[in-house]
Amino acid sequence: MIRVFLLDDHEVVRRGLCELLERDGDIEVVGEAGSVAEAVRRIPAARPDVAVLDARLPDGDGVEVCRQVKAADPNIAVVILTSYEDDETLFSAIEAGAAGFLLKQVRGNDLVEAVRKVAAGGSLLDARVTGAVLERLRTGPPKAPELELLSDQERRILELIGEGLTNREIADRMHLAEKTIKNYVTRVLAKLGLQRRTQAAVLASRLFR
Repeated sequence: MIRVFLLDDHEVVRRGLCELLERDGDIEVVGEAGSVAEAVRRIPAARPDVAVLDARLPDGDGVEVCRQVKAADPNIAVVILTSYEDDETLFSAIEAGAAGFLLKQVRGNDLVEAVRKVAAGGSLLDARVTGAVLERLRTGPPKAPELELLSDQERRILELIGEGLTNREIADRMHLAEKTIKNYVTRVLAKLGLQRRTQAAVLASRLFR
């Protein structure tokens, strides 16, 4: 029996997915959530084999949930569902450890097979986004001159500053001490030649939009 957790902010969507996945008797939906906060709290307790996560939610995104879920339990396979052919979301999902990325227009049978495949240790991409992945692998990610100055950790912190998070919130998100984050922020501002955190937030909103 494959245990699945569902994250989508629309109850009717969750209900439809549940009926679809449980139709053949080899998949059981063991939990669901309508928000990022709920999902982060409930998924570890539900201990699913597969988490099917909506990419965009009112209080955040499925990619961040994926990142936290994989950090807590690498054995949980994650499938990201999205309505948009968004390359950046796709690549962020892959970097966060997602095993699958599907557009919501996918046929029901294909979604069920996708859950079975990732539960068995496989990975998959919707055919319509595979070309984008191959192109990114060929050319590499688009680079902004400002980001070339920063380490991967510093880029992540700059991105979170752009989301409006405080040092304490960033520390909680990244599982680091608040003092460590403060030092990182100071270095980021210095490297970018900025004086204030608000300037960094404006820059991040442009670089990571």
